Amino acid sequence: MTLTFCGRDSFPAGLAQTVADGGRADLAVSIDGAVVARGRPMIQDRLWLTRASDNLLAGAISLIMQAVARFAVGEKPAATATPLAAADRSSFAWRYPLFLGKGVAERAAEKLAHRPFYWQVAYRRIDGPGIAETGRLDGPEFTVLPDDGQRFYADPFVFEHDGRVYLFVEEFPYASGRGIISASELREDGTFATPQPVLEEPHHLSYPQVFARDGEIYMIPESASARELVLYRAEQFPGRWVRDTVLMRDIEINDATLFEAGESLWLIGTQRFGHGSASDTMVAYSAPALRGPWEPHALNPLAVDHSAARPGGAFIRQNGGAVLPVQDGSQTYGGGLGLMRLERLDHGDIRFSPPRPILPGPAWNRKGIHTLNRVGGVEVVDSCG
Repeated sequence: MTLTFCGRDSFPAGLAQTVADGGRADLAVSIDGAVVARGRPMIQDRLWLTRASDNLLAGAISLIMQAVARFAVGEKPAATATPLAAADRSSFAWRYPLFLGKGVAERAAEKLAHRPFYWQVAYRRIDGPGIAETGRLDGPEFTVLPDDGQRFYADPFVFEHDGRVYLFVEEFPYASGRGIISASELREDGTFATPQPVLEEPHHLSYPQVFARDGEIYMIPESASARELVLYRAEQFPGRWVRDTVLMRDIEINDATLFEAGESLWLIGTQRFGHGSASDTMVAYSAPALRGPWEPHALNPLAVDHSAARPGGAFIRQNGGAVLPVQDGSQTYGGGLGLMRLERLDHGDIRFSPPRPILPGPAWNRKGIHTLNRVGGVEVVDSCG
């Protein structure tokens, strides 16, 4: 088994190529000369080489795990090896100072800004095809969910209950520095009121996936910073939630998205390994019932890809199948969203089609989108500023 970094046969040369390519990285694992796994790890910090190295090496370890898992079940290589790139030792010496200078300037601009990071949620009423069907941000214009400048809103989910539509979001107050879950009801005039807190923990919460099952309403928010995944149950909807079951412990899983197929329930998300990215390594867990036990798929990790791993919303039923919104982190976190069709989901394998990028349009003239959800005639998105 051999591993190449950006077409190079050594890590230092691969790191130099990553810098030369503007922070983009490509990995390949070959067995007996045939490629069995490819990966595109997300380089979260493109400024400091030590952190970029951590992301690159963690991605390589995850890719090796994927290759070994598929080899162990007898999967045959499907491609020949890619020729190694010719070494260009001179490029690093002049490219890295430019790379470093640009990164320092961007960081300085962030420090001078009033808010270190900022997200916006938007919503619209729509009849007929939406973004999932057209693949574009066109149609009726979105309305921004206003904030008071002391917080931002992100990760919107919509849920319908007793004929009413509710919006759940991550609310991030700058004063506390951690996310909470807030909710708002759609008013008769078609607007959402200011979201009110409904769930707070000592740790960060986000991605408030709300769903109904067996006569109850549940939520599985992201709580990766606490290294657990918790099922919450609505004791009094929408404002009072209780911890029902800890589904997973000692695991940093991000944006775990629920899907039911056959007699099993599935959670698809990304898992952070070591010093790797939280957004590039897809994993799946299954269970016979909502409260578990949840077991990892035999082929985890399923993918190492900055543009085809981390969910950006609930599964969308479409044309007899299912589509998963996935985040595109090829340029930056929150830089875009794609749509992947689920092609196979069972205990033998899980496969998706390549993501179809959501194209820009006049309905939401912002920098990319990060989340997409819809219930009935209400569609919601968010973006980084």
